[in-house]
Amino acid sequence: MDYRKKTVVASVAGLTLEGMDIMFISFAMTMIISEFNIDLATGGLISSITNIGMLLGGIIFGVLADKYGRVKVFTYTVLLFALGTALTGLATNIEQIYIYRFIAGLGAGGEYGIGMALVAEAWPKNKQGRASSYVSVGAQYGVILAALLSAIILPTLGWRALFFVGVVPVIFAFIVRKNLEESPEWLAAQKNKKIEKQHEKGKLAQLFKTPRTSMTTIALIVMATVQIAGYNGLMIWLPSMLQKTQGLSVSSSALWTISTAVGMIIGMLTFGRFMDRFGAKRAFGFFLLASACAVFLYSYATGGVAILIGGAIVGFFSNGMFAGYGALISSFYPVQIRSTATNTIFNFGRAIGGFSPIFVGYILQSYDMTIVMIYLAALYCISFIVMLTLKKGTSEALQLVEIN
Repeated sequence: MDYRKKTVVASVAGLTLEGMDIMFISFAMTMIISEFNIDLATGGLISSITNIGMLLGGIIFGVLADKYGRVKVFTYTVLLFALGTALTGLATNIEQIYIYRFIAGLGAGGEYGIGMALVAEAWPKNKQGRASSYVSVGAQYGVILAALLSAIILPTLGWRALFFVGVVPVIFAFIVRKNLEESPEWLAAQKNKKIEKQHEKGKLAQLFKTPRTSMTTIALIVMATVQIAGYNGLMIWLPSMLQKTQGLSVSSSALWTISTAVGMIIGMLTFGRFMDRFGAKRAFGFFLLASACAVFLYSYATGGVAILIGGAIVGFFSNGMFAGYGALISSFYPVQIRSTATNTIFNFGRAIGGFSPIFVGYILQSYDMTIVMIYLAALYCISFIVMLTLKKGTSEALQLVEIN
């Protein structure tokens, strides 16, 4: 297997395990709430604390990966979220679960951007979109894997046994460390003494080093926030909304979830090739506007067939874009801060976008599904406008500023 394929396989596996780890909480939440006798808000705080851990982990491990190497730090992040997941199964109170999920979040937040940086540095620019899409699909694999394991383990062994599966990534980390070489582009950058001096100036500050770089960083954070907010708003609330407005049964809404997830996977794979062929701006522009139209029109869908097909179409466009963020963010920053940028920007968007379900829940209490879909459509329109401000050449400009 050549180096390019190895980076994709390692990153896909890492994101699959990360996705599986995050979904374990969703499937085990009812049992955890019952065992520790806590209310829903206290239980919901588990996800919020995990997101905070992801944000901090993204920043910390992004900086470390830029300084000490992608592969080395990547394996440490996998080991950390494996440790946090396994420890969760040993928790004796809700406070311990908060601590262990924070630890798991630290590792998971660091893993994403490092894997994306590895792929971006291994693949040529005209194929980075599809390579990024292959990696992004890993999160959906993780959701499916978590669902299967939960169905098998929870009824017989309980929620604690589910989290003990978290030790499996330790084996994966060992395999990656043994078989994947360091990024050649990163190694080449280390030989440049002028770049090495930049280690002393702080990686995070370089995301805002010039007005142009600052605008780029802020724009990408807004886009990442919209991506996560849209996904969370759709996947967390739509099944219950459809049960209420369309009279769907729980089994029917589960079928909707599957059809939407399939649409997302196909959308990701399509978006990657679309991005390689037509460029990032055209790809994101088309998918953002299509997402806005799709979610708005979906509020008028009626009947089982229309709901299933419409859900797949909404998933295709709204989450298809997820495949491109690794390649998009990487293209705007030079190698010495690429991992920092990817991790910080996407995890910042993940932390802010994670509050979207709360806002959607508030809208549903006061209004109806149509208003929710208008809100989501507006988000995609905002992201489209922000995307238009992105300018080519930011990476090269930053590179010149740093070297001179």
